Amino acid sequence: MSSQAVNRGSILVVMGTRPEAIKMAPVVIALRQQFGSDLKVCSTGQHRTMLEEVLRNFGITADYDLNIMRPAQTLTDVTAAVLSGMHDLLTELRPRWVIVQGDTTTSMAAALAAFYQRIPVAHVEAGLRTGDMMNPWPEELNRRLTGVIATRHYPPTTRARDNLLRDGVDPSAILVTGNTVIDALVYMVERLDRDAALREALDQRFLGLDHAYRLDAHTH
Repeated sequence: MSSQAVNRGSILVVMGTRPEAIKMAPVVIALRQQFGSDLKVCSTGQHRTMLEEVLRNFGITADYDLNIMRPAQTLTDVTAAVLSGMHDLLTELRPRWVIVQGDTTTSMAAALAAFYQRIPVAHVEAGLRTGDMMNPWPEELNRRLTGVIATRHYPPTTRARDNLLRDGVDPSAILVTGNTVIDALVYMVERLDRDAALREALDQRFLGLDHAYRLDAHTH
């Protein structure tokens, strides 16, 4: 049986930078509980070491690694490398959905690669806007292009949802989720409560921090 037939129902989460990994980790954990081995994770390697560290802390291992980073790359190089790598992966995997996050070059290029193969895209942290295409650059353009491509939109706030509605997005394609970085923060606080070895390692790594400062004390 071909790999295309085996993976016909899979969902592919693509990330390449540390911010993407932090914000997508809770999404990956939740989807893996629902879809099991049908949930696949692809790292483009846009932020190699920083990305791997975050994924490791959340117990996530990438199923695929595009390994795109090269010395002195330009944005054009990164975009072309993600498009090429995603083309090959999507041709083999044929996932049911591709999920991307935010405003990175990885997100934009992965969404475009999925569009070229008629695979629907879901956009986490959709709808943020500055009103200035050059600020932040190139993130504002990346986010807008991803929004044009996406079939499903997951804005963190009602304001972001309203931006999407003004762009003409069908309301039925929008779901306000809140900011997944909060879910990531809560997850790590709970892990630190359970994992004494990790807590000790971080205490030694960040000696200048007040270790008595806790999330629950701050939020009540």
